[in-house]
Amino acid sequence: MLCKRLHHAAYRCLDAKETTRFYTEVLGLKFSHAMGEDHVPSTGAYSPHIHIFFQMEDGACIAFFECPKDPGNIKDMESPAWIQHFAFKVENMEVLLKAKQELIAKGIEVLGPTNHDDFISSIYFFDPSGHRLELTADTCDASMHPIFAAEAPKVLDLWNETHDWSQREKLFGSQAGYKRD
Repeated sequence: MLCKRLHHAAYRCLDAKETTRFYTEVLGLKFSHAMGEDHVPSTGAYSPHIHIFFQMEDGACIAFFECPKDPGNIKDMESPAWIQHFAFKVENMEVLLKAKQELIAKGIEVLGPTNHDDFISSIYFFDPSGHRLELTADTCDASMHPIFAAEAPKVLDLWNETHDWSQREKLFGSQAGYKRD
């Protein structure tokens, strides 16, 4: 496989220092790199910026740009707020629930946990720039992974046919939930 793992995903932030505090002190990520230029290395465009990286246990990073002289929004303001987000995997449900309590204790509003198809359970909250974050724990046994993989093309086909879930019983046996044989 060409792609071995995620190196980084990058978003824009309002304040690099506040972003660094949040991702290191609140989420415990490693502040692994910072770099900056007055011109974008790939395009040559004038855009003074700092590019900051936060590393997770597997080596993958999330990164942010603070670009104070550039126009535009920090995040996509046209799409619903729940779409664009970072999802971080945690060890298990116990860790997820403990993290929720710790975030609440730090004054952060948290939504969830939310069960997604008995596949994962997640909590949601926002960083200081308004980016939606998700902490997620696997809730299914590994034996379910081949079942999910086998049904994924069928789910996509139904979506392409209908663009709604009014006919979900064709796949899942009911209008709500995910009944599997």
